[in-house]
Amino acid sequence: MRDLAERALDAAAVSGAGYADCRVVSRSVQAITVKNGEVVSVDVSDDEGANVRVLLDGAWGFAATDRLTAEGVEVAAREAAAVARASGRVQRNPTVLLPREAQRGEYTTPADRDPFGVSVEDKIALLLAADAAMAGEPRVTVRTGSLEFVREHRFFAASDGSITDQTIIESGASLDAVATSDDEVQARSYPNSFGRHQLCAGYEAIEAMELAQHAERIAAEAAALLTADQCPAGTMTVILDGSQAAMQVHESCGHPTELDRVLGYEAAYAGTSFLTPDLLGHFRYGSNAVTITADATRATGLGTFGWDDEGTPAQRVELVRDGVFNGYLMSRETAAQLGMESNGTVRGDGWPRLPIIRMTNINLEPGTSSLEEMIATTERGVYLQTNRSWSIDDRRLNFQFGTQNGWEIIDGKRTRLVRNPLYSGTTPEFWRSCDAVAAEPEWRMWGVVNCGKGQPSQLMHVGHGAAPCRFRNVHVEPAR
Repeated sequence: MRDLAERALDAAAVSGAGYADCRVVSRSVQAITVKNGEVVSVDVSDDEGANVRVLLDGAWGFAATDRLTAEGVEVAAREAAAVARASGRVQRNPTVLLPREAQRGEYTTPADRDPFGVSVEDKIALLLAADAAMAGEPRVTVRTGSLEFVREHRFFAASDGSITDQTIIESGASLDAVATSDDEVQARSYPNSFGRHQLCAGYEAIEAMELAQHAERIAAEAAALLTADQCPAGTMTVILDGSQAAMQVHESCGHPTELDRVLGYEAAYAGTSFLTPDLLGHFRYGSNAVTITADATRATGLGTFGWDDEGTPAQRVELVRDGVFNGYLMSRETAAQLGMESNGTVRGDGWPRLPIIRMTNINLEPGTSSLEEMIATTERGVYLQTNRSWSIDDRRLNFQFGTQNGWEIIDGKRTRLVRNPLYSGTTPEFWRSCDAVAAEPEWRMWGVVNCGKGQPSQLMHVGHGAAPCRFRNVHVEPAR
């Protein structure tokens, strides 16, 4: 990998590049799915390639190749230089990168047990055991379990002398129980919905999820939702479980703090942001209970690494401190426009894609409360679990979320199960209404494996640390 990267950088320099970097990436994925007691698929894929990014005449050029030969990467470097030269003719403001120290080192995801060393037979047996536990509920008509494991080797070299070598390991799993009746369909998922719950960790992360032990419960909850009362409507207190809090953070905190959205580089795919630079340092984003960090150093997070795809070291930064908007997710290019340095939040989806600003681990930091205390001190409200749907406008302001499960709270007690809950709000007003976040014992890292951004579209795996949290005076209604 190093030889190929050096050949690419040499070719870029000969082509006139003032700066160039090269990423060589190899990725292995194993995915297993079981449905209604049968093995549906065992998929294994391997992919590798390289890309070259060139800064020339004040503009970026980028090219990628799956030809991992000296000739292949040299051709890519020359193509990137040609793109940069053409772009420079029409670019209004030259791209500037602030100087930095060369970065060198190696990083490997800590893993107690190599997930690729566990037999396929053992993995299938785990999923079948969970499936059998769900099968005891006759109203659950579709039972699905899945596992996914990723090993990605990323080699990075830049013309400033940076050389980093990283191996990232991921392990993920999910269970879904779908219950049906003549006039209703309800689903419960574990540990998370929409894809999987995935972590940067070894097979020990799968064992800790205890899939078979939770399977009977989610099947029973899916069936119970078929006849549960509709969620009450009105303005009331909302308590989110950790997984839904993670989704709320993702959509209404992570995306709007991406500086490329703010500067207008990202608009067509998923909108811009209301967090303009004049708000930095004083805008009241949330209550004093709300501190949100971007932390690429936090153990097990899907946004945890040694260096980002620009060679910037992983770091922890505060985006919101005690409710005040305090920072952006930045690249070297966008940070320079604000007179700042990158905080290491640039990643590309494998080798074919240009690296762009992406979330790392965007965390709602722990508070001092607990779920039990929040429920006990709530007069009227709902406790909501596991995301079912989401919608947010193109400035990341107005949103509506639905969850799979809801529990009505009356006079400090969790009473009846309710179905089809929806809650809505406006980002700053919602976070300003947060009056409690659970403490460290209830805080955990959640994984999102389907974060889309960019054109061509890039899917990124990102992490969110969160715990149960409470919000006052929120609009709630049942989905129609």
